[in-house]
Amino acid sequence: MADLRTHYMGLELKNPIIIGASNIVTDIDNLKRIEKAGAAAVVYKSLFEEQIQLENLELYERKTEYSERNAEMINLYPVSISGTPDIMEHLLALKKAKDSITIPLFASINAILDETWVEYAKKIEETGVDGLELNFYSVPEKIGKEYEDIEKKQIKILKNVKSAVNIPVSVKLSSYHTNPLKHIADLDNAGADGFVLFNRLFQPDIDILTEEHHFPYSLSNSEDNRLPLRFAGLLYGNMNASVCTNTGIMNGSDVIKMLLAGADCVQIVSTLYLNQIEVVSKMIHEIGKWMDSRSYTTIESFRGKLSKKKSENKLPYHRAQYMDFMMTTTQILKKYKIIN
Repeated sequence: MADLRTHYMGLELKNPIIIGASNIVTDIDNLKRIEKAGAAAVVYKSLFEEQIQLENLELYERKTEYSERNAEMINLYPVSISGTPDIMEHLLALKKAKDSITIPLFASINAILDETWVEYAKKIEETGVDGLELNFYSVPEKIGKEYEDIEKKQIKILKNVKSAVNIPVSVKLSSYHTNPLKHIADLDNAGADGFVLFNRLFQPDIDILTEEHHFPYSLSNSEDNRLPLRFAGLLYGNMNASVCTNTGIMNGSDVIKMLLAGADCVQIVSTLYLNQIEVVSKMIHEIGKWMDSRSYTTIESFRGKLSKKKSENKLPYHRAQYMDFMMTTTQILKKYKIIN
């Protein structure tokens, strides 16, 4: 019978399926269903400093709304813009989640200020979580911002957090970098225990009827997993940290692809919304059945088999323009009835 155990951030997982951060995991009953379905670990919903600051600003505005109406009403309410209550609420929920399941639970944070990353990390470690995920992303908004400023800041934050806590720390990155491979290598050298590739960012859309922006829910599909697949194949055998792929992993076949490319494990979210939490059991069964059919007894016996390092065919990792060549062939034109 196939042994699905793997390792991530120095921890042994019973299989390569981790539930990614989302609203699903904030419900204790869902967490118990996730564990029963066979998931190896869970990433709790991210703590966002930006959201806490916004909520505190709204609270401050409500408390001070009438403070300058007349002399008698000044200081009617005590003014406070501290985020402590919001952080404490998250920490209590995190501790409750940790106590409700026996599989590893990872926390996730996204802060703004350098010192806040460390502050949050220290407080989160005290809840007993098994690891911490630093949710890094930077979508360019200003033309004049130097790419080095963004990347050096992330490296500095990682080093500061690693120095402050004793639990393993992973980094979740977006692909918005001039050379993601170089940045990942620099973070690896800075002590990252794992990488989650890649952040799936909500992109704005435009409603042409109302002429307004809106942010539709956009779940991923299997077509979206090719970018993390490519980078898993490029990184295999070239770094110390673990690699966890994310986005577009919907079924057991998608997990197998990631493992063949070289990933240690995967994170899933969209498939839970589309196919219910119990899809995890089906995915685990599909992986085991595929391994048994090929006499693979362990994940390590085939992990990275189709990575750049091990694959005999290097072309998929060298030529990003490969599909441009494919799109001009007679076969593709006939398939889509461009020609007879």
